[in-house]
Amino acid sequence: MAHRDVSQSGRHRREASNGESLLGTGVTTRQIQAFGQKVTTTASHLMGPIGDPSSNVHYQHAMSGLHRELRRPGIQQRVFSYANASPTELVRSKLSTSEIQHRALTYLSDDILKNIPDTKHGYSLFQGFEATIPEEDEEDDGTTQARKSSSLKARRLLEGRHEASTDPPSLARLRKERDKANHRLEMMTVRKNMCSAEIQEIDNKISNLNNMRRIVLDRLGDVEQDELHVEQELLELDNNIEEMVEDLDDAATLGNAATPPTEADPGDEALDQSVEAMDESFMSASIYEKLPSPKSTKRHRPTRRKSIPIRHEHFEPGSGIRDFQAHNDMITALDFDVPFGTMVTAALDDTVRVWDLNLGRCIGLLEGHHASVRCLQVEDNIVATGSMDASIRLWDLSKADYSPRQTRLTASSDKDTGHDDDGDEGEHGQESSSAPHHSSMQGCPMFTLEAHVDEVTALHFRNDTLVSGSADKTLRQWDLVKGRCVQTLDVLWAAAQASATMNSNDGQWRATGRLPDASADFVGALQCFDAALACGTADGMVRLWDLRSGQVHRSLVGHTGPVTCLQFDDVHLVTGSLDRSIRIWDLRTGSIFDAYAYDNPVTSMMFDSRRIVAAAGEGVAKIYDKADGRHWDCGPGVAAEEEDGSHPSIVERVRIKDGYLAEGRKDGVVGVWTC
Repeated sequence: MAHRDVSQSGRHRREASNGESLLGTGVTTRQIQAFGQKVTTTASHLMGPIGDPSSNVHYQHAMSGLHRELRRPGIQQRVFSYANASPTELVRSKLSTSEIQHRALTYLSDDILKNIPDTKHGYSLFQGFEATIPEEDEEDDGTTQARKSSSLKARRLLEGRHEASTDPPSLARLRKERDKANHRLEMMTVRKNMCSAEIQEIDNKISNLNNMRRIVLDRLGDVEQDELHVEQELLELDNNIEEMVEDLDDAATLGNAATPPTEADPGDEALDQSVEAMDESFMSASIYEKLPSPKSTKRHRPTRRKSIPIRHEHFEPGSGIRDFQAHNDMITALDFDVPFGTMVTAALDDTVRVWDLNLGRCIGLLEGHHASVRCLQVEDNIVATGSMDASIRLWDLSKADYSPRQTRLTASSDKDTGHDDDGDEGEHGQESSSAPHHSSMQGCPMFTLEAHVDEVTALHFRNDTLVSGSADKTLRQWDLVKGRCVQTLDVLWAAAQASATMNSNDGQWRATGRLPDASADFVGALQCFDAALACGTADGMVRLWDLRSGQVHRSLVGHTGPVTCLQFDDVHLVTGSLDRSIRIWDLRTGSIFDAYAYDNPVTSMMFDSRRIVAAAGEGVAKIYDKADGRHWDCGPGVAAEEEDGSHPSIVERVRIKDGYLAEGRKDGVVGVWTC
């Protein structure tokens, strides 16, 4: 130590003797002291008494010495170098290289400090690391115990605490166990806080992912809108190409007709002159040229979408897409072709309306029936409607005068001007600006099927075959190519024949054991596939027919009320009845595969690959998930009961395709949902 002090004092003396500069400017300590003495002298002269004659002498000596020092080249160079030195150079002259590197590595900007997450935990990083180490077993072998005791003795020696314990062994052991338990409790608290922090972090990530999901979902909606625009442009281009080809063909035909004839015989010339004279006597050429030539009506291509929207598949089940006032009275039937496609609705207000589901706007009205439509089906561009006037009409929607692009531009302009679907409503519940043109559906009627003598309550068509059921207690099979009835099936007669053939009472008409319901239809529902026909009637029976023979092949007994709806696939047949139950039948055996009941009668039902949707006299659609066997509700009644306990209008009709649900209510409102 003494040697180091001597070396340091010698070093200071060498620095003073050599006049080592301060702050890198070359000004030594001795020079600063001399400069200070001169400044002190000058100040004392300036602050001294005026009458003192020696003050001027000291001041002159000080100023002359100061000028003499400032005239030295070395002093001037050092002063200028100090004045021109940057703050970085001054700092480097005061700090060593290692200290500058340390400060550079440990510097944190304000932006980084702002992003430090706020934590409410009081444990350190070391405590968290210690808590992650698994606890050792209580029972260790002798080697581990010896190693622990030796390490403990070494620690006590280093800490200077090697003292003899005065506590008895039992008390020391208990205190040791207490300290160990306290430590374990502390580590458990740290682990608990770490788990809580991880859960909060996961929640934040889930929230961020949900925000990203919404953004991507909006982007998907924009892509589908652009896709629809491109399809409409493609359709217009195809129509223009078709019209241009027809014009070219007409021009070529006219050009061939205007070819100058060859040399004619004198007899032919005389004949032409006589014909021309007859034409002039009948009508002059000037009047004939003024008559308008009939223009051929050109059929446009079908407007069915080539691409299927998939945005609704990514919504939460039970999410509402839109609802709108479709009619002024109860919805009696509705159907649509594809999600976000074209929907047709009918109600007791004696109107049949066509809707664009992508915009929720009315395309036009199908006019021709003399009474309300009770049943309808939409397949591609073909619509079949069965009415209370005992007639069936078929319509071709591809001939409708409707442009989705023009309607979309109108909708966007209405949105820009502040009008929406909840604004001023017209006569039929939609905006007056979106009211369809009265002639938009004039070219849609195809033909009318008339053979029933009472209202048509059910129909179904596939390919070129249509089967209808009526309150006149008959089923009729129609050939859509020829447009005429090819077979009539008397339900009561066929039931009696089946009973006599099978020598049992299963096929005959039977009473349901309930009072007759005046609102129940004799033929509640039917569906055909090739030569197979399933029909549900008011006696609660479901009969399977063979259209080739016109006989009942099998009768399914189980319902105790009129059958109102049915649908089958290749394995199962699902039926709904006014007895408040839905039954699933196995077509291979004719037995009941499954069944469940509701609180009210079932008025409508349909299923897709996963769900069975039913209307059961409530303000919601009843959904049964076939995959997991779960029942849940979807519709306006779910949110209404949760908010204020109100009960919205009853759902009367439901249709579902690929998880896209449309439901019609008793007040004429149609709602669209995802499920």
